[in-house]
Amino acid sequence: MEQWSFRRFPIGAEPVCAQGTHFRVWAPAHGQVAVVEHVRGSRAPGTAHVLQPEAGGYHAGLAPSLQAGSLYSLQLDEDEPLFPDPASRFQPEGPHGPSQVVAPHAYRWNDAGFTGLRPTGHVIYELHLGTFTKEGTYRAASAQLPELRRLGITTIELMPVAEFPGRFGWGYDGVDLWAPTRLYGTPEDLWRFVDMAHAHDLGVILDVVYNHVGPDGNFLKAFAADYFTDRYQNAWGEAINFDGTTSGPVREFFVQNARYWIEEYHCDGLRLDATQNIYDASQPHVIADITRATRDAGHRLGKEVFIVAENEPQEAKIVRPYAAHGYECNALWHDDFHHSARVALTGWHEAYYNDYRGTPQELISALKWGYLYQGQQYFWQQQCRGTPALDLGAHSFVTYLQNHDQVANSATGARLHTLTSPAEFRAMTALLLLAPPTPMLFQGQEFAASAPFLYFADHTPELASVVDCGRRQFLAQFPSIAQPTMQRVLARASDPATFERCKLDWRERDTHQEIYALHQDLLQLRHTDPAFRQQRADLMHGAVLADKAFVLRFFCGHGDRLLVMNLGGDLALRPVPAPLLAPPETADWQHVWSSEHPKYGGQGYGQVYNAGLWHLPARSAHVFSAAATQATEAAPRHT
Repeated sequence: MEQWSFRRFPIGAEPVCAQGTHFRVWAPAHGQVAVVEHVRGSRAPGTAHVLQPEAGGYHAGLAPSLQAGSLYSLQLDEDEPLFPDPASRFQPEGPHGPSQVVAPHAYRWNDAGFTGLRPTGHVIYELHLGTFTKEGTYRAASAQLPELRRLGITTIELMPVAEFPGRFGWGYDGVDLWAPTRLYGTPEDLWRFVDMAHAHDLGVILDVVYNHVGPDGNFLKAFAADYFTDRYQNAWGEAINFDGTTSGPVREFFVQNARYWIEEYHCDGLRLDATQNIYDASQPHVIADITRATRDAGHRLGKEVFIVAENEPQEAKIVRPYAAHGYECNALWHDDFHHSARVALTGWHEAYYNDYRGTPQELISALKWGYLYQGQQYFWQQQCRGTPALDLGAHSFVTYLQNHDQVANSATGARLHTLTSPAEFRAMTALLLLAPPTPMLFQGQEFAASAPFLYFADHTPELASVVDCGRRQFLAQFPSIAQPTMQRVLARASDPATFERCKLDWRERDTHQEIYALHQDLLQLRHTDPAFRQQRADLMHGAVLADKAFVLRFFCGHGDRLLVMNLGGDLALRPVPAPLLAPPETADWQHVWSSEHPKYGGQGYGQVYNAGLWHLPARSAHVFSAAATQATEAAPRHT
């Protein structure tokens, strides 16, 4: 590798000024690898450039006639079929077509002043580029960036953009992990999107899938069977070989890919999908190598990166420091909070909601202590679940009421606001956006989007049938969906109409302006009020007031705050043996915000607190601030 020290990454095609393009490929089972040019406008292959073999099964060399924009394929041994580059930087004709040489230095970045993402202070917004706008492109999404920032979003989380087959899909079946999909635009369009996000002081983290590779258009095995292993069972496909005797180049492929998205596209972090299926019995774990590589890449750009992990078994080691044998991610998705909140709002606890009741104590515990299951028996799985996490800070968890999986894991892809009352949804939104953990919104949640979010994937007819069958089987864990009448109405994932139904209608920002105003005001309160901004669960304590009512008290040097929640009917607290409701010495509680204000479509709230007496309106949330003198308020302060 020393003779190719000019390369930025160990594999793939990299332009070398006027000298042409340098290629490096791992193909240990093949005696010869050639780069075959493609002449534009012609399907016939052109000149072949044979690469030189290197140690470790690599093949490398310079192709002087290939420049940025050139199309090429790789030929393994003579007279063999042509394949796209496993580390292709772009697939303009999809995963079955030729690869294209991309010159990242041709783009002039304007984001030198953006210093990345610190561990705290975030409000994340998850979006799917194909349905976020009618056009479904990076350019169209860029037009929404100023309003997202005005809303109070700090960080965009893009669902996977690595190249995948078909005309539409979620992106979790990516096959060209180094190539942003042609469906949303060109590499330059993605550079510009990230650059514009930074101009609006928005960070961008990218959802990446390192637990499997999609089945259609996946040619990795043609280059090396050692990319995969049968030592582990993986529900999503063949497990990646991260710990076998020949796993070094495989680890390099994925670790350097993580670094690539930070350096070449200036992403500010990653969201690691389904880390429980990233199998590695070696030390250090490949996830730790990924976090090191991405942080080093960020440091070279003068910025911090933010790494989020999804982990169904709830393993706290993922966010623990390297010195404690952890992987040093920043945060974990917090499904326990979602599950409890959803049950509280809907009353349904089927399937994987079975072990949740949505009680005030569950919600308090999930916000103060993180995971609800940290080693206890989990009856749905008939085993213990989780690991101790009581020592983790609130910023180690990302909470949400909706995400792509949870909305789609239903019969109709219905948004949560359609499954509960408007008042309860407003109140729970306040809890999400003011509590210490890092909150995440799913696209359109801020204006109660009418568009559902369904599972969609454009596959070949044979594979589409398998996918639809698998989807029906998965959803059948819910007794309400297992009924034949419901099974017959499930949307087909490969139907273009399924995809089209999920596109947002941005006019609903205006037509649903009341719920949009609620999100705006709550996010302003989160960003500006020192008690909510501090993200300190250790300075927040909670108490159950009734079957569906509770209080959170935020202790702060600038004066305490209360968030009083009542998800049940009207409640007069008689008596009030709850010390967290007692005002600080020489102060009293001032009512500063209510989810039932008419501005948000509420029905009014009367006098919630007066001289030590409490009357909590039904299905409402209220914020109080300690003030030297008692006052009431006719309208929200934070607008």
